[in-house]
Amino acid sequence: MSICPFCSGTKIDARTTFTVDLGFGVVVVRDVPALVCDQCGSDWIDDDTAEQLELLVDNAKKNHAMVEITQYDDIAKAS
Repeated sequence: MSICPFCSGTKIDARTTFTVDLGFGVVVVRDVPALVCDQCGSDWIDDDTAEQLELLVDNAKKNHAMVEITQYDDIAKAS
């Protein structure tokens, strides 16, 4: 069990939504596995998950996608 450094709540395994504003568009990834504080809602994404999200964001930048919305499980299966 780990403690949230912001509010001293408990970090629990949960899902979160990851969003990035690219300036010309947005990327939204739902149901991303993360540790989420049960008190304040702050979230932490592990390195492997962050790497998958970075690839998706890089691809959206290359394609100049105005809106990219997906489920995390869809990008995890594709890699």
